[in-house]
Amino acid sequence: MGKETGFLEIERQDRGYAAPEERLKHYREFAIPHSEEAISNQAARCMNCGIPYCHNGCPVNNIIPDWNHLVYEGDWRNALEVLHSTNNFPEFTGRVCPAPCEASCTLNITEEPVTIKSIECAIVDRGWKEGWIKPVETARKTGKTVAVVGSGPAGLACAQQLARAGHTVTVFEKSDRVGGLLRYGIPDFKMEKQLINRRAVQMEAEGVTFRTSTEIGVDVSIKSLKENFDAVVLSGGAEHPRALDIPGAELPGVRLAMEFLTQQNKRNAGDDETRAAPRGSLTATGKDVIVIGGGDTGSDCVGTSNRQGAKSVTQIEIMPQPPEMEDKLLTWPDWPMKLRTSSSHEEGVNRDWAVLTKEVVGQDGQVTGLKCVRADWSDGSLKEVPGSEFTLPADLILLAMGFLGPQKTGMLDQAGVALTDRGNVDADTSAYATSEEGIWACGDMRRGQSLVVWAIREGRQCAASVDEALTGSTQLPR
Repeated sequence: MGKETGFLEIERQDRGYAAPEERLKHYREFAIPHSEEAISNQAARCMNCGIPYCHNGCPVNNIIPDWNHLVYEGDWRNALEVLHSTNNFPEFTGRVCPAPCEASCTLNITEEPVTIKSIECAIVDRGWKEGWIKPVETARKTGKTVAVVGSGPAGLACAQQLARAGHTVTVFEKSDRVGGLLRYGIPDFKMEKQLINRRAVQMEAEGVTFRTSTEIGVDVSIKSLKENFDAVVLSGGAEHPRALDIPGAELPGVRLAMEFLTQQNKRNAGDDETRAAPRGSLTATGKDVIVIGGGDTGSDCVGTSNRQGAKSVTQIEIMPQPPEMEDKLLTWPDWPMKLRTSSSHEEGVNRDWAVLTKEVVGQDGQVTGLKCVRADWSDGSLKEVPGSEFTLPADLILLAMGFLGPQKTGMLDQAGVALTDRGNVDADTSAYATSEEGIWACGDMRRGQSLVVWAIREGRQCAASVDEALTGSTQLPR
């Protein structure tokens, strides 16, 4: 373990943020990293529990106590090696993961978990700074070819693992740049995109080929992939958005969150946003904005709206407000349902819960408001509260209500793979094989809308299954 009495002597101290009035002026990351000494002290708090629940809390099963101890001892390079042994892209998870590992930390019983996420980020950032992270090339070549469809975290992790196993890997991405929702769904102020570019360069040096602006099922058929590759991995996202089925939802001021976030990321990259804007350019500047949906995507819309200079931002959620504190005896070490306030919320937003939308109000074809009613969940089912109707002023309504699985037209229709009752590609977490010979699936396309860290886990595990199927055995970790 780190320091035997570290958790008794050292208080939890996480990374700080630049002040809201400063960070709202730009779209860059604004977390203030700790000094090396401060990170070492935080790592010293790790108890190296007899049963390290953080291992199970982390979907990629990071060996957290080991790299905490190495950081405490000042052995950062070996800490990086341990970190990379389970996670291909810790600079991604160190920024955007909600850190279920910290919820599972034994010290979280007293609300003082080890700052695992910050330590993870510090390790990999130092690795890049010191030049320790280099392409991992293999002399072993299997002669097998694999097509990976989708370059989000699942596809990237799968492709990198397969290339390191000696296969020839081509990643197909329908967007103009690799990264999937990491690139165009997560705002730059949460994760700057040069982090993706840097990993793509590493992967190309390892033998991975990227083909962007190529949509499978449109530009290239599934039949062609199966004829030209020994294996096909479907690792796209769950991109079918949940619709707002109320009167007035067809008005032009009602837009999808992903459309809104993608356009801003393209502006930040200096791209022509109109190429990906079939319904026209979209900004919140000077507008009363309503975000429907209380999750991370909704929070990202709040932060982006404030940076664009919205007149006001309101975020509503149909479910009741969660408790500020969970009951540890009932929830620990599992991920608890409790009230969470993001950095975007701290920058300014009106949050409201148990709100059911009824009608989008408009005038002359433009959105002017949103009619709502209070929801009663007291008996576990949704009922409207009589006499609780109210109208919120709105010029722009952003839909961040989640996703209903992958898009079916095009690629999945051509592939003919079986789907689950929820509309995801049907494949288990052992073989990741679909109902069609030679086709595997992983990530959000298989499990539904989820976290970056789950996508990385599935990509790694899928790679091991594909490797074993192609060569008869595998040494890739799962």
